[in-house]
Amino acid sequence: MKNETKVLFLDLDGTLLNDNKEITPGNMAAIQKALSLGHKIVISSGRATVSALALAQKMGLMSEGCYAITFNGACIYDLYRQKSIYRKTLPLPTVRRLLDMANEFGIYAHTYASDRILTEHNTKELIFYSSSTVMKYEVVEDVCQALTCEPEKVIIIDFDDHQRLCDFKEFISEEIRGKADSFFSSPVYLEIVPRGVSKGAAIRTFCDYMNIPIENTVSAGDAENDITMLQATHISAVMKNADASMYSIGNYVTEHDNNHDAIAEIIYKFILKNGVDA
Repeated sequence: MKNETKVLFLDLDGTLLNDNKEITPGNMAAIQKALSLGHKIVISSGRATVSALALAQKMGLMSEGCYAITFNGACIYDLYRQKSIYRKTLPLPTVRRLLDMANEFGIYAHTYASDRILTEHNTKELIFYSSSTVMKYEVVEDVCQALTCEPEKVIIIDFDDHQRLCDFKEFISEEIRGKADSFFSSPVYLEIVPRGVSKGAAIRTFCDYMNIPIENTVSAGDAENDITMLQATHISAVMKNADASMYSIGNYVTEHDNNHDAIAEIIYKFILKNGVDA
């Protein structure tokens, strides 16, 4: 029997969330309609799992059928059952080496315990990141000694000089070759994740786990770190508010932006039809 369940993979900032970091009522109504008909909604984010979970609770996306891809694809989390269904992590020696290289370079770095940020330096970058992600933090003498399990990601932050991040990316390239991947999720954030991790890879893992064909997948995004997600799904919707250079990545560009129910537009066009299962 053909699987009719559809999945919508959603970036957060600039996509699901408006400029006030809220879900518009129109978007929420469409999401609830899709969920009521048995379809899946998957938040896809670079955020830590604990941060995405807090945001999902605030947004009311904790019902059956709600999931989160976190750490840019290193974790898949069942929001309804509040458990991970997939994790890929960085070995502790790699984490230690990355932190030491950041110290040598004079640039801020941190990683994550299950419920908080772990770092060895109290800086403006830490304070801002903690506040913006609504995460607790702990400054410790040795991050790897404080970790109880391998983490999913290390992040390098520089608010003042993007070129320094580019230089650091080059500085670590040989060290992480074959062990980890690095990419920019924004001009100030350099992400380092396990080899092969991406939002796109996580989508394929999720669909295999749920036995949902790729033909039943839709994604929506607006930024460079959404590209692998957009490339992995059958329908890839680029937000109208994205930079125009992103438009060619998808096979659909929304008529509305993130402040005007673009996600509802996508749901009614590709997941539902006039509010009825398509």
